[in-house]
Amino acid sequence: MAGNDGVVRGTQVNNPGPDWNHLRETVLMMELAVAQVEAAMTDSNASVDALTGTFTTMANTIKLINERISGLADTEATGPVKMELMMATMNVAGMVNQAIVAFQFYDRLSQRLAHVNHGLAWLAELVSDQDEASSTAAWAALQGKIRSRYSMPEEVEMFEAVLLRGLTVEQAIREFMDKMNSKGDDIELF
Repeated sequence: MAGNDGVVRGTQVNNPGPDWNHLRETVLMMELAVAQVEAAMTDSNASVDALTGTFTTMANTIKLINERISGLADTEATGPVKMELMMATMNVAGMVNQAIVAFQFYDRLSQRLAHVNHGLAWLAELVSDQDEASSTAAWAALQGKIRSRYSMPEEVEMFEAVLLRGLTVEQAIREFMDKMNSKGDDIELF
């Protein structure tokens, strides 16, 4: 299973020897999943940070343009142009607001993925220790630790639907999706 440093070493599935173990393979696959989720989150966070900076600059530029337009004199020649420019900046401001809502959805996604990542890492750790893996107390502690990380009520509800109410994962996901779809655009950053 794990080496002296606690890290699981390469798979032996293609060349199983006498020390091949399904638990070792399970832990290795979980650790790989954790690493892949972490890499995806790191890549996407860099892109979102760049977009956030761009939209902040755009919002500030729109504000400056509106201030300048408001300061223009209303004459017969400039009145229609001024109104057209005001409408254009209002359109762009609306698009910036839509982008901010998309960032809020991304924030929620990032939180969920971080929770999954931690849960998988803790599960891999538990499963890699044969004594802990067969301890109901260790499993209960793991479940409590995972549940305590959730920051969104929907995550807690899904967790409890499976572990306390006995729903299948598919049923819990369907319930979760129905609830999320009925909420609409009620998004807030955490």
